[in-house]
Amino acid sequence: MLSALIWIPILAAALIGFWPGTVSSKIVRNGAITTAVGVFILSVILAVRFNASTGELQFREFIPWIDVLGFNYNLGVDGLSMPLTILNCLLTGLAIYSTDEGVRRPRLYYALLLLISGGVSGAFLAQNLLLFFLFFEVELIPLYLLIAIWGGERRGYAATKFLIYTAISGILVLAAFLGAAWLSGASSFDLVGKAGELHLQDGVPLPLVRQLILLIGVLLAFGIKIPLVPFHTWLPDAHVEASTPVSVLLAGVLLKLGTYGMLRFGLGLFPDAWAVAAPWLAIWAVVSVLYGASCAIAQKDMKKVVAYSSIAHMGYILLGSAAATQVSMLGTVVQMISHGLISALLFLSVGVVYKKSGSRNIDVLKGLLNPDRGLPMIGSLMILGVMASAGLPGLAGFIAEFLVFRGSFPVFPVQTLLCTIGSGLTSVYFLITINRVFFGRLSDLVVNLPQVRWHDRIPSLVLAIIIVVMGVQPGVVIALSEKTAIGMAAIVSPPVQISQNLPEVL
Repeated sequence: MLSALIWIPILAAALIGFWPGTVSSKIVRNGAITTAVGVFILSVILAVRFNASTGELQFREFIPWIDVLGFNYNLGVDGLSMPLTILNCLLTGLAIYSTDEGVRRPRLYYALLLLISGGVSGAFLAQNLLLFFLFFEVELIPLYLLIAIWGGERRGYAATKFLIYTAISGILVLAAFLGAAWLSGASSFDLVGKAGELHLQDGVPLPLVRQLILLIGVLLAFGIKIPLVPFHTWLPDAHVEASTPVSVLLAGVLLKLGTYGMLRFGLGLFPDAWAVAAPWLAIWAVVSVLYGASCAIAQKDMKKVVAYSSIAHMGYILLGSAAATQVSMLGTVVQMISHGLISALLFLSVGVVYKKSGSRNIDVLKGLLNPDRGLPMIGSLMILGVMASAGLPGLAGFIAEFLVFRGSFPVFPVQTLLCTIGSGLTSVYFLITINRVFFGRLSDLVVNLPQVRWHDRIPSLVLAIIIVVMGVQPGVVIALSEKTAIGMAAIVSPPVQISQNLPEVL
């Protein structure tokens, strides 16, 4: 089943891209949607069959590949990768569905989206370092092409910048992986052991100094991918120039490759070094949260506001990871899922506003909640996404931030309080945006807005429903990830104990 999640979209991409003769755009689109829906249903079936009562890796698949290099086809899933895989399949389907039916070069476009989906699932499921690196790099060229071909006026600059940053990230990932295998004397690059306690096959524990050197490489590599300050500058440009579906995948899924890699291969492989670096990581988180939030306040482009908001919210994940308590680790997983859903909803809403009004400038737009001539439903859905991002109770963002802050406060009280300021600033910059764009009299510069079809509303409605359900009943995600989060917190030395047990806190 794990291989199906990877190879069905990749094979579908190959069929769409290389099918001989001329194929109508409608057939291509319907084929891509059918593939995405089928893979999403498969991921849900996998989640239903997933045994959440254990922290073990499940549904293992192993095929020897290149023995001399220790490069094997080794797959597995646990409470960290399971919800992220479902998120990837869901957002891929919504991104394909939300694409304009008249998109240029549809065969290439839909093939690239499906190729990214298969590559991301492969990265989340890979239990071999070289196999992870292979899938980690698979999304690089497709995303570059999606920005460079279907992007805005400065798409060439944004795509090239993305390519350079991500290529550097990949080089650092490979160097850290090779160093870990070489220095530990591992017989292969396979990860073995329980989820949360993974180590290289036959590898010996590394001295702390070597762990720290390798951990720095991992942190820099995935810090670029997340991205964290000061490696963040590629993200706003990529979002502004990318089309709406690409922005949905970029913020909702591709950034999670960075946070997943930092947890799986930073904390997981070098727990002793992680404990030493944790105070510095918490400071790094504060800088990213406050800088991202401050920059968001100054933006005039709605897409840039959401982009800088993503940088700030990625800092919460780093804070929870640095604290490494049971509650904060669980909060990091929930925050990854929450941010993926919320950022996708916000980018979809901004995309509809731009499509119907021709502008994303908050100084130009005004009064779009007008029930007669505005965009009342899209405006309402974006307001819900803004409230979720600001952490209002009853929505997905609240439970995620609560778990992170509650779990981190006993370890890093000052840093946690500073990050809560960033949460307050979220309300500031989003309220400024909402107030200027959706309230007041409809701007004279924006008139005769086209009718919003249900085709444009359905993806946002689906995400809004999930955000509300997850906020009211977060137990589904928590149940999937709890055992893995506890296992990951336990390996960090010295283990951090808080006054309450995890069930009492929840």
